[in-house]
Amino acid sequence: MNELTHFSDSGRARMVDVSEKTSTQRVAIASGVLRMQPATLERIRDGKIAKGDVLTVADVAAVMAAKRTPDMIPMCHSIALSGVEVEFSEINEADAQGCVGIKVVTTASCVGQTGVEMEALCAANVALLTIYDMCKAVDRGMRIECVQLEEKRGGKSGVWKRGEEK
Repeated sequence: MNELTHFSDSGRARMVDVSEKTSTQRVAIASGVLRMQPATLERIRDGKIAKGDVLTVADVAAVMAAKRTPDMIPMCHSIALSGVEVEFSEINEADAQGCVGIKVVTTASCVGQTGVEMEALCAANVALLTIYDMCKAVDRGMRIECVQLEEKRGGKSGVWKRGEEK
């Protein structure tokens, strides 16, 4: 089991000192899904949401969230991000409640002394929240599901991929 590094020996919360760590290329990929009624997905696809181009706004929101992650997560380091990529795909197969969806995959990267997992996860969450916000007038029953880290690369621990955990 990994040591909880965000606590001091006396049990107080702290920001981890990364000054002794080596700077390496760091990449993290996160994903999440927003489930909605088929008519809502059709309106997004057809550009018929009154607030505008939903996926373009969600893309920008995701990048902004990645850049502002330390403002939201108290013990998160400020990182000079090299890049943030955002990809959306439709889920057209209905689930048990008859909902379809939009999946987002975010990739954050940097060269630094600590990883970018929180940046990728914040980006995915905010992208989905932005879609919800822009579409809530037509579908308040939307639900966010399965926001999770898919992969991380770099640093002392190397590569981690979902499904390959030890």
